[in-house]
Amino acid sequence: MSRIDPAVLEKALNLLPDRYRGPAGVVGVVKDGEVIARRAWGFADMERRLPMTTASRLPICSISKHMTCALLLDMFGDPAALDPLLQDLLPNFRGSLPRVADLCHNQSGLRDYWALTVLHGAVPEGLFTEAEGLRLLSQARYGHFPPGAHYSYSNGNFRLLAELIRRASGRDFGELLRERIFRPAAMTGAVLAADTRRTLDGVIGYEGNDTVGFVPARSGIFWFGDAGISASLDDMLAWERHIDTTRDDPASLYNRISVPVSFADGKPASYGYGIRRERIGGYDVTAHGGGLRGFCSYRMHIASERLSIVVIFNHEASAMRAAWSLMEAALGCRIGEDTVPAEGWTGLWLDEAQGLYLRTEEQKEGVRLYYATASSLCTLLSEGTARARDVTLRREDGRLLMERPGENLSVAARPVVPMEWAGGAEIAGSYVSEEIGARLEIEARDGAAYVGFEGMLGRGPVERMYPLAKDLWVITTRRSMDAAPPGDWTVQIRRDHAGSVSGLRLGCWLARNIDYQRI
Repeated sequence: MSRIDPAVLEKALNLLPDRYRGPAGVVGVVKDGEVIARRAWGFADMERRLPMTTASRLPICSISKHMTCALLLDMFGDPAALDPLLQDLLPNFRGSLPRVADLCHNQSGLRDYWALTVLHGAVPEGLFTEAEGLRLLSQARYGHFPPGAHYSYSNGNFRLLAELIRRASGRDFGELLRERIFRPAAMTGAVLAADTRRTLDGVIGYEGNDTVGFVPARSGIFWFGDAGISASLDDMLAWERHIDTTRDDPASLYNRISVPVSFADGKPASYGYGIRRERIGGYDVTAHGGGLRGFCSYRMHIASERLSIVVIFNHEASAMRAAWSLMEAALGCRIGEDTVPAEGWTGLWLDEAQGLYLRTEEQKEGVRLYYATASSLCTLLSEGTARARDVTLRREDGRLLMERPGENLSVAARPVVPMEWAGGAEIAGSYVSEEIGARLEIEARDGAAYVGFEGMLGRGPVERMYPLAKDLWVITTRRSMDAAPPGDWTVQIRRDHAGSVSGLRLGCWLARNIDYQRI
């Protein structure tokens, strides 16, 4: 077991406020069951000049997910105990219904409901209640893959888990968290704070960055199961100490949610019960991060070293990379590989099975891949292979081959010829999706194309869309109700036998292959 050099860790801690610039942050480190570092800097509210403290409660964002799963196991033992209740929550589902375990492992195939809010006309700062969340989820007819086949991040999985727990127990979800998760771990300040319109302890979240400035973030979301927990740094360090205290008990909640999981075909899965299992810097790590508008969080646990790290910002810098820097300092490891300039990798590709475009861009540090919600920098391993975190790229017979083992996904993408300009007049018009019960309108204005979405949440703002190739477009969603937003939507134009535009297929990484018919 490694010994930590206090001076090296202190230096890494001192660098955080400048490297991850923003209004404020909190960070803590637990080693061998003891808190060896605890920091809070900056201001919880810059206008009121209210300092951030280790007792200030902030949204822990998607870190909430593993606590939802821990509560489920604590109360019911086996996720299968709740399987009979799931049909009532997905009454319109026509495919093979996922198991509750599939929800826990992000293997349900259900499209992410926060991505779908964009297609249903949501305004980024609009109100989204618990009831609307359940209503949107209940409309699902199909998933974008069969349950258990692949991994796809879906916040709605955990919203459904929370609802199942509430219905099966007849109890308030927040009370159950307090009674069975927070109290045993001595998380004295932690609460379920579902309504993001109300701040705790005066803490404000901020959008923006150090280049353009920071403005208070506004949100009207009710989080429930997929997020919603607010806790102080002291609370989160108490949770990590509780994990260490119960480390030798196979029946402890953290040990139970950390067990290996697999896909339906038996291949190991890197995500289960709301936490990610990874190999980072030569160590096996369980971790999860998250983001809400104005906040970013990350916590990680290295069981072999009895080491935990927690980072939370009230702005949207990378809490994950901040935590990684502290892990490097604490264990003397190195995360990442040497970069090599890339040549000949720039290209545009189409993953026909997922209905998503890929773009590769050669850079001096390697190959930049644009595919999921955020780009990945892939390091060159050989002339024809590049790798990033859980992604491997190869070029073979004119195609781009991509392996994503954490998602149990193999992609053979065909090249497409980029198009510099298309005015959009040919595709302008109204379209309707029977599957999700939503509409969209494409307008072409003097050489520029725009799209507006409409559905159960109203009539959303228009967004720009741009041509990629013949009959292939992209819609760039950079702000939505959730943070991070779904990012790029791939639009594939469909034509009839006469060559006229008859419909389109729309999808992003979080919500794929949604058909629209032209009206």
